Amino acid sequence: MKRLLIVLTLILATAFTAGAQTYGYLDTKKILEKMPEYIAAQSQLDNISEGYQAEIDEQMGRIENLFTRYQQEKPRLGETQRQIRENEIIALEREVKERQKLIFGQDGTLAKMTEEKMNPIRGRVQRAVEAVAAETGSGIIFDLAITQGVIFTNPRYDLTERVMRKLNLK
Repeated sequence: MKRLLIVLTLILATAFTAGAQTYGYLDTKKILEKMPEYIAAQSQLDNISEGYQAEIDEQMGRIENLFTRYQQEKPRLGETQRQIRENEIIALEREVKERQKLIFGQDGTLAKMTEEKMNPIRGRVQRAVEAVAAETGSGIIFDLAITQGVIFTNPRYDLTERVMRKLNLK
C-alpha cells in the first residue's frame, strides 16, 4: 500500500511539474525472456547452481549417514569417544554450511557469477530504455517486473515493444 501511494505521488508530481514530460512503463521480464543471451546466461547459471546444490546435498547426506551410524554405535562408545564423534560431526556440518554460504550467500560465488554474466545484458537493456525515454520525452519509466501494487496500466504508455524493437527482439 505504501509503495502504491509513493508511485501515485510520483505520477501526480510529475504530471503537475513536468509539463510536456510524459511517463511510461515496461516489463523487463518480458524483454529479458526474448533475449537469447539472457536465456543462455540464465540456463548456464541454473546449471552451475544445480551442480553446487548437488555437491552440498551430497555432503549433507554423508553427515547424516555419520550421525545415523553414531546414533547406532553410541551405546557402545565411551564418553570420550562420544564427545570426539559428536565434535567431528558438528565440525563437518559447520564446514558444509560455511561452504554453502560462500557459494549461495549474498556475496558468494554464485552472486558474483550472476553479476558478471547479467550486468552486460542489463546494461544493454538500460541503454535501450534510455534511448526510448529520450525519443518519447518520458521523464519517468516504471518497470512492472519490479513495481508492486500496479492495478491498472494504459497500453498507450507501454514502452515494452519499443524497447524490444530498439534491441532488435521479436
